[in-house]
Amino acid sequence: MEKLSVVSLLNVIGKLFSDEISIAVSNTKEYIYYRPSKRVDLKIKPGDPIKEGTIAHKAITSKQKVSEFIHREVYGVPYQGMAVPFEDEGKLEGCVTAIYPAYTKGKSVVTIKTNDGWIPVPFEKVKYLEVKDRKTHVFADGFSGTHKDPLQEFEYLLPRDMFIRCHRSFIVNVHHIQAIYPDTHSTFILEMDHQTRIPVSQSYSSYFRKMLGF
Repeated sequence: MEKLSVVSLLNVIGKLFSDEISIAVSNTKEYIYYRPSKRVDLKIKPGDPIKEGTIAHKAITSKQKVSEFIHREVYGVPYQGMAVPFEDEGKLEGCVTAIYPAYTKGKSVVTIKTNDGWIPVPFEKVKYLEVKDRKTHVFADGFSGTHKDPLQEFEYLLPRDMFIRCHRSFIVNVHHIQAIYPDTHSTFILEMDHQTRIPVSQSYSSYFRKMLGF
């Protein structure tokens, strides 16, 4: 068998991990490989320098495995991760980093703004979220409102056993999906409560099918 390239080998190894985990590999100075996930994407590119404050930087400087929460100030989104440094003949060569979504604990409501004020909406009553006109609109039972945070922020806030992103503009509560219909080019249309229809885009269709098991 011919020798596998480093990238090919890393792509194969990446398939062993959940679709919700991003994988990054770096030398001691910069990233050489990155595979983003649907749940958390730090927008790293091969050749990007390792930022101070990241777990990759901490693992390389300490020469030890590091596992901790990293605040949004570093990459714009919070994340939980684990980085393991590796050596070759006793010389530090780099590290491998697994990046997990940073789920917020302790919250069970989304507080939305309406014309009259603010309403705390329990997670289970939120049907879907949509970005339009540069605002995040939250739709619940019988009413809707807006929220200041972008959809990417909600991906870390909302419980993953209930909510899933299906489009760059939509996150849906799977408990409010009434039916799933095939559409063109391997995409789908979701029929939600009260016949609202929401698209599943091609870039999310494979992930969506895997998460819902069909």
